[in-house]
Amino acid sequence: MEILILTNLFPKPEKPFSTAFITNRLFKLQTLGNTCTVYALSFKNSFLLDSLNRIKEKRTYSTSNSLTVRGISYNYERIPRNAISLVLEKFNNENAYTAYCRKFTHKIENQSLNGHFDIVHAHGMYEPAPAGLVAMLLAEKIGVPFVITLHGSDVNYVMEKRKELYISVFEKASACIFVSKALLRKAMSYGYSGQNSVVIPNGYDPELFKPLDKDIVRRDIGVYKTGFKYVGFVGDLKLVKRADKLPNIFKNIAQEVQNTKFIVVGDGDFRKRIESDTKDLDITFTGQIPNPEVPRWMNAMDVMILPSRDEGFGTVIIEAQACGTCVVGSNNGGIPEAIGFEEYIVEDGDDFEKRMAKKVVEILKNGYDSERLINRVANFTWDKIVEKEIEVYREAIEKHQSSK
Repeated sequence: MEILILTNLFPKPEKPFSTAFITNRLFKLQTLGNTCTVYALSFKNSFLLDSLNRIKEKRTYSTSNSLTVRGISYNYERIPRNAISLVLEKFNNENAYTAYCRKFTHKIENQSLNGHFDIVHAHGMYEPAPAGLVAMLLAEKIGVPFVITLHGSDVNYVMEKRKELYISVFEKASACIFVSKALLRKAMSYGYSGQNSVVIPNGYDPELFKPLDKDIVRRDIGVYKTGFKYVGFVGDLKLVKRADKLPNIFKNIAQEVQNTKFIVVGDGDFRKRIESDTKDLDITFTGQIPNPEVPRWMNAMDVMILPSRDEGFGTVIIEAQACGTCVVGSNNGGIPEAIGFEEYIVEDGDDFEKRMAKKVVEILKNGYDSERLINRVANFTWDKIVEKEIEVYREAIEKHQSSK
């Protein structure tokens, strides 16, 4: 099968292991005999915008045209963006977004549509150029069906501002894949019918995420301490992940279980603040690390927490469970679906941080059945997840051909 992939979510040279849930599914698609041509929808900022970004974020960005990760070639399809464009975006001018998408459509059509594609698959409906809209425009031009996968923030935070546009694109798709039932419900609350919807979560690589001896791993990564318990977090240190409340949660845990080592895997806006607020704790910050190293840190943990204020699904949950590590999470978004066990879910609301800490303390003291966690996520391997996506492709293609 020849698949044209358009994505708002993609790795960058400075972060090649980010958005692994995109790379891993594409890798599995290709190992199953399919061919994926991948376009990452990005922008070429004007000199002024580029300079402002460098000052604001204190880092430079690559201007390379492509990046290959695990054999997947991401073609960075860039269109110009200037200060005027930014002003139009700021004022939620839908015409600016549509114009971006038409430019992407034109460039990709000219570059790659000499070949034959069976289907177009878009990942994301993110601002300012929703991949799903570009997929719809391209699919119309080449006469093939298109499907969209919605990953979380595109529905949870963006769709409300552009309900009419998003619903129009969703309804025209052969299928809309949602990574959780909660995300589908959110889209339907804005008026989407759900008639062409299917729920397929993200998966995990069982060759990477598997149980390891905790004491050996802790020694290997340099955090071993006799008689200690280990509590960790894996993810971006940003507001939606409730990273701002990690110090509060950790301190409440430490008050009850004094010999506790805390591990924070990831980076983001709140890192310096968290470091400052946890100076009195025994805590290790790894920063951003390559995806193949994450399983060792997950295995080192007794409990991992995911207190997010919202979450499309929560791939780190099934990855940690595949390592035999218990995950405690909030009841927001797709987290409960990913966790799968009611006793490890903490309701949002007043005193959330204290109640999450209390749940973690309870687990540290009473233990849990690792085998139950490992067995539960056996259905989430990338093999099984991608097989479901391929079935969606087949049904979309058959339906499209029969309608001609």
